[in-house]
Amino acid sequence: MNKGGHIGVFDSGFGGLTILRGIVKELPEYSYIYLGDNARAPYGNRSKELIYEFTKQAVDFLFTKGCELIILACNTASSEALHKIQQEYLPTKYPNKNVLGVLIPAAEYAVNVTKNNKVGVIATEGTVNSGTFVRELEKLSPKIKVVQQACPLLVPIVESGAVDSKATKLILEEYLAPLREQNIDTLILGCTHYGLLEKQIRDVLGNNVEVISEATCVPPKLGDYLTRHEEISKKLRRDRSVKFYSTDPTDKFITLGSEFYGEKVAVEKLTTLEY
Repeated sequence: MNKGGHIGVFDSGFGGLTILRGIVKELPEYSYIYLGDNARAPYGNRSKELIYEFTKQAVDFLFTKGCELIILACNTASSEALHKIQQEYLPTKYPNKNVLGVLIPAAEYAVNVTKNNKVGVIATEGTVNSGTFVRELEKLSPKIKVVQQACPLLVPIVESGAVDSKATKLILEEYLAPLREQNIDTLILGCTHYGLLEKQIRDVLGNNVEVISEATCVPPKLGDYLTRHEEISKKLRRDRSVKFYSTDPTDKFITLGSEFYGEKVAVEKLTTLEY
């Protein structure tokens, strides 16, 4: 009964734990392995080449640990590395494995809920500069107007635990002002960390803007994917287990990671992802 592969979830830091939390709630029967490359986070200001190299190392690690399917919960990795991983790396090294990202589920959700076709995206500099959200949204609906805003200060704020400070509110007001001026009616939180600021973001934007968190829209999309791909679903272990790895000191991961995941986590530390 316990044979089969795991579902791997990778993020550069803690934010992906919110995605994992939603996935485990939606699909509790499977076996999961989470990897956070916290020691090298954030990825948002890294070069595209370095992001690809880091993501490739994470993919190698998770497949070595017996994962059958990997979710790149990191938006920067999804926007800067996923396409190359899928098109070039997997066919030669892991032809029978699959790696998915988180951008498309969020983009699909946004297109379905927007009424005025003005969609905002807040994300890291890497994700914004890649233009991936713009391309995916316009591909889904040419009528969509996308307004992007890079928010480099938000990841450090979340990881420092200062989400409710007055300074954070002022920073959010400054970041969100250009989006409000463009009259967006839908906002994609294009970084998994931002889910922990969702309440504060809603307070700044008001009730007329739909705020989309990937922790909400990714899990049902993964469920649909596994239903449509029985050949993958059949390969997955069903023992309701979750294991956590991090390249960061374990005490910090336990404290912040438990907050992101919603319950206490036990984590195994990796000194490096390089082989």
